Amino acid sequence: MSEGITGLRKFLVVVDDTPECHLALRFAARRAKHTGGGLTLLRVHFPADFQHWLAVEERMREEALEESEQLLQKLAASVYEMVEIRPELIVREGDPRDEILGVIEGDPDIRILVLGAGTDSEGPGPLVSLLAGKMAGTMQIPVTVVPGNLTEAQVDELT
Repeated sequence: MSEGITGLRKFLVVVDDTPECHLALRFAARRAKHTGGGLTLLRVHFPADFQHWLAVEERMREEALEESEQLLQKLAASVYEMVEIRPELIVREGDPRDEILGVIEGDPDIRILVLGAGTDSEGPGPLVSLLAGKMAGTMQIPVTVVPGNLTEAQVDELT
C-alpha cells in the first residue's frame, strides 16, 4: 500500500430521493463487493430556518433527521441483501457540497465518490455538475458518475 493509505477502501454514495441515486448505490455496492471494499452512505439535508420559532425549527430538524436515518437504514438493508456488506451510515445537516467534502477529508479510507446523474433536460443534477464538473480538478479522490438512464442489468454488467 502506498503512504497515506490506511484500511478498507470505501466508496461514498450521496443519498437523495432521486431514481439515479439508487443506480449509483447499486453500482457502488457491487464494486465494493467485487473489490473487497466498504461502503459509506451519506444523507445531507439543509437546516431548517425558522429563527423566530425555535421550537418549530427544532421539531423540523428532528423530523428530517429521523426521516434520513430511516431511509439510510432501509437502503443499508437493501445493500446487505444484495452484496452482504453493512454500509457505514452518515447523516449531516448543512450545505451538501461542504458536508460531502468534510466527510471525504475526515475519512482517509473513502477513495471514490459515486454519484448518479439525472436524465432530465435540466442536466445531470447540481451535485454532479459541481463535483464532477467545476470542482473535479480540486477533488482529492476520483468521482464516478453513474448515468441515470442505465438499467439495473447494465449496472450489473459494469460492476
